[in-house]
Amino acid sequence: MSEQDPVVIIGAGPAGLTAAYDIVKRGGNVTVYEADSVVGGISRTVEIDGWRFDIGGHRFFTKVPEIEALWHEILSDDDFLLRPRMSRIFYEGKYYDYPLKASNALKNLGPIEAVRCVLSYVNAKIHPPKDQTNYEGWLVARFGWRLYRRFFKTYTEKVWGVPVNQMPADWAAQRVKGLSLGNAIFNALMPKRKQTAITSLIEEFQYPKFGPGMMWERCTELVRERGGRVELKHRVIGISTEGGRAVAVKVMGPDGVITSQPASHVISTMPMAQLVDVFDPALPDNVIKAGHDLHYRDFLTVALVIPETMSFPDNWIYIHASEVKVGRIQNFGSWSPYMVKEGRTCLGLEYFVFEGDELWTASDEELIARGKRELAYLGLIPNSADIEAGYVFRMPKAYPYYDSTYRENVATISDYLTANAANVHLIGRNGMHKYNNQDHSMFTALLTVDNIYGANHDIWSVNVEEEYHEQSGREGTGRDAPILPKRATTN
Repeated sequence: MSEQDPVVIIGAGPAGLTAAYDIVKRGGNVTVYEADSVVGGISRTVEIDGWRFDIGGHRFFTKVPEIEALWHEILSDDDFLLRPRMSRIFYEGKYYDYPLKASNALKNLGPIEAVRCVLSYVNAKIHPPKDQTNYEGWLVARFGWRLYRRFFKTYTEKVWGVPVNQMPADWAAQRVKGLSLGNAIFNALMPKRKQTAITSLIEEFQYPKFGPGMMWERCTELVRERGGRVELKHRVIGISTEGGRAVAVKVMGPDGVITSQPASHVISTMPMAQLVDVFDPALPDNVIKAGHDLHYRDFLTVALVIPETMSFPDNWIYIHASEVKVGRIQNFGSWSPYMVKEGRTCLGLEYFVFEGDELWTASDEELIARGKRELAYLGLIPNSADIEAGYVFRMPKAYPYYDSTYRENVATISDYLTANAANVHLIGRNGMHKYNNQDHSMFTALLTVDNIYGANHDIWSVNVEEEYHEQSGREGTGRDAPILPKRATTN
């Protein structure tokens, strides 16, 4: 191995490509291997028949100055749209504006139910749940039982696939930080303003006009223009180590040919559950077991084309109705008019699943039919004949799953690599099995490249401060992860 050998990066998502771009800017040598045929990871833009789809919806909003600057370095200002955030909650056949608006909420709840909700909140303040260590108790103490059931329980269980009362309170504290019934009412009654102090109340955001994949496609071009390599359809199947360091990466190309690439450093965004299996010599059994004990929540979207006149202005709608399985519906035309065709828009019905379950394994035809039925039930598109086309795309391992032992498992893997493969660096959401947003993933990449060039940042401190959304700075960028009940199955 020589320091003249490239830094090898596994994965061409936001973290991997950010690291590659930073390295070539410094004049370094880098090679990126991506197993898929497109770049961007979950932040890609899917293109089918001239339609563009965003997987999960990516608001470009950050309090990290370096990331804000990097976005506008990769794309020109003209490539960004400033989009209003508009979203609603669907519950019991009615749509509630979110953030809460007093007139809309009172109209939907009716005066009697509104009073009941307030009384339920008052009762919860006087007689709070005895156990507030779980998500349910924590939320009930701040909203009361009636609002909790309307606006939190069903949707959260759809997203994570487990009962809310089995999820710990720190997940709730991070996801709805600073938001309570009192704050919600205050925001509903006060004049409209920039509400960026509370994550859930961000009112506007930037968005690349052709979708988030535009960012990573351009970043790939910039890396290549500066001499870096980005190889698609190249799967990393081995990391060779000698003397406490990685010395080479084995890669299988699209033709099945296996090659070995010497490496000065290896930066991995590969899911940790897969990473533990590619080392040569093999990692100790306890480290491999820790990796196999990490799990993921998977994701699929059913995209349905409709006339623009039948669309809604929301970026997305949160579906709290237990009668349907769809968790959220995007309107891609509301994210950007460049994503859709003239006179048409496309609705993206999002389903949170486990790979191999009944939804994941259903045929595209079955999923499209389900999407049509559920749109009719929700009252969005009552007549399925108005739906002109349908598409399905699946994203495995979209979200790391945070059960009661994930921290211990991650520590087992990362501590071993630090001691025995010091030049293997873990970054990004799946690479660290950590609840990173896109900007957080990019920030871990920048700090890691700093470390390769001689700095000593603690990468694992990124995205753990409780006060990130109220404060900014280089010492931290976000919120901690939710911890979920242990899954019985393995991935």
